[in-house]
Amino acid sequence: MPGGPALAGLSRVVGWLTGVAMGLAALALLASLVLIGWAVVMRYAFNAAPGWVDDFVGFSLVAIVLLAAAQTLRKGEHIGVDLLVERLGPAGRRWSQVWGAFAAMLMAAVLVWNGWETAMLARTLGLVTEGNLEWPTWMVMLLMPVGGTLLLLAGLESLWRAVVGVSGPADHGDEGAPGVTTE
Repeated sequence: MPGGPALAGLSRVVGWLTGVAMGLAALALLASLVLIGWAVVMRYAFNAAPGWVDDFVGFSLVAIVLLAAAQTLRKGEHIGVDLLVERLGPAGRRWSQVWGAFAAMLMAAVLVWNGWETAMLARTLGLVTEGNLEWPTWMVMLLMPVGGTLLLLAGLESLWRAVVGVSGPADHGDEGAPGVTTE
């Protein structure tokens, strides 16, 4: 059986973590939608535009992207050159998956390392965001290492799946990746 119980376990953990992150991203998207609608009504109906909504929605957009990226990778929905990959044979597709996972992991490592360093520097300096909301900048910047860690785990799972020959994107269902059993 490809990958065995270790891959199935990793797939379950990564699936759960990315599912929670995707849920948080969805909540941030819904909150942004509601707040933008409310701000439009306040602006045009009452001439009392809440300025902080734009700041909040901007920070939410960063959270949405960074929290949803790992699940997008797991489902095979990241931007790709499908026209090229579809013309490759099974071995070429496998190598494409390996290189894609490696590139995602490399980018994730940059997000984790630089995101952490930047957040800690901002914390040390006591920086706050500009605009109507003056949040500590480091709190917003921590989204980079959090999102990077999730992406790193999803990339590791994708790489492992490619190496052992489990094709297709991961499914975060009950038993982890398709083709991998826990028996």
